[in-house]
Amino acid sequence: MEKVAFNVQEIRKEFPFINRKVNGKKLIYFDNGATSQKPQSVINRLTNFYTNENANIHRGVHTLSQEATSAYEESRINIQQYIGAKHSHEIIFTKGTTDSINIVAFSFGEHLKEGDEVIISAMEHHSNIVPWQMLCERKGCRLRVIPMNQAGELLLDEYSNLLSSKTKLVAVTHISNALGTINDVKTIIEKAHQVGAKVLIDGAQSIQHTKVDVEALDCDFYAFSGHKLFGPTGVGVLYGKEELLNDMPPYQGGGDMISEVSFERTTYNTLPHKFEAGTPHIAGGIGLGEAFHFLNSLDIDQVEAHEKELLDYATMRLKKIEGIKFYGEAKNKTSVISFLVEGTHPYDVGTLLDKMGIAVRTGHHCTQPIMNFYNIPGTIRVSFALYNTKEEIDLLITALDRIIPMLKN
Repeated sequence: MEKVAFNVQEIRKEFPFINRKVNGKKLIYFDNGATSQKPQSVINRLTNFYTNENANIHRGVHTLSQEATSAYEESRINIQQYIGAKHSHEIIFTKGTTDSINIVAFSFGEHLKEGDEVIISAMEHHSNIVPWQMLCERKGCRLRVIPMNQAGELLLDEYSNLLSSKTKLVAVTHISNALGTINDVKTIIEKAHQVGAKVLIDGAQSIQHTKVDVEALDCDFYAFSGHKLFGPTGVGVLYGKEELLNDMPPYQGGGDMISEVSFERTTYNTLPHKFEAGTPHIAGGIGLGEAFHFLNSLDIDQVEAHEKELLDYATMRLKKIEGIKFYGEAKNKTSVISFLVEGTHPYDVGTLLDKMGIAVRTGHHCTQPIMNFYNIPGTIRVSFALYNTKEEIDLLITALDRIIPMLKN
């Protein structure tokens, strides 16, 4: 597909939320780390499916079922090609990143035994902590943690010291949702493979911001959610290498994941259906394919450059506000600024910003270990997407200049 030169004003025309008003103000949406807005093409695709194509997929002989199946499987191929997977059956549709990680924790985790070790990092989302804790409790394994420094960067020398023949899996985030840190996942993967460990990358915050090629990374698993990359909620993807997925037991039993069923025994279906029990989120899968079609029309390098410009500009403007303290100042980061303002509570700042039509997120961002590391209850998080502008940042600064004196009085 021919790439369109990046123009933020043209991009904004693709997103109907741009016309929304909140509390009488034109909406400024800086909560993209939680979920992104949707282009009209994705909305139209969902509407068209439910209006004209609605049917269950696979095994149906009638026209609607065949059309729905074709559209669903075409989405799988679109995603496979975008992330550079070798086979379309390595793309497993899930409910989202959390679901994808839990599949690996349960199914790959069945191969682990007492004394084996799983490594995660100090900056993980709860979804990439709790499933591994549950696995370790179930199997008698040990969970180990890569530490980070005050800037929010992983200490890779310490990571090397954690690795051993006992390490069976390393699970780390590509980009931190709370700090914006871009981790050197290529190096993390290479080091893990040297001791025979497999690697899962939490990509919930990455595909919408940077180019991802799972073959080039050589990761064993890659997980992401549709709703953070301009697609529907309730749908996501687990990429896994074919040989690993084939060797893993199913996560759930039911329809579509079977080959033959009798009361004596059941044989399982081939990939990807082995991990897709029951009627899936068909419209979601098709809508996610459309979101990737949208992404594929853009030059991701230009998107990355635009978002870097927003990050640098917002950081520069915020630094001029007295009492601002940043959390997450890695040399290599993107699209997220977490901060506190001395003498104010983040919830109060967020509430007053909402009164002025500006959406940010406050709290621990499902990363309580990070907040404990900094000894704070939470932060104000501003997170950018490709449709945000410098003018919106200027309005954020103007709003903060009004709000902060009010809260300090």
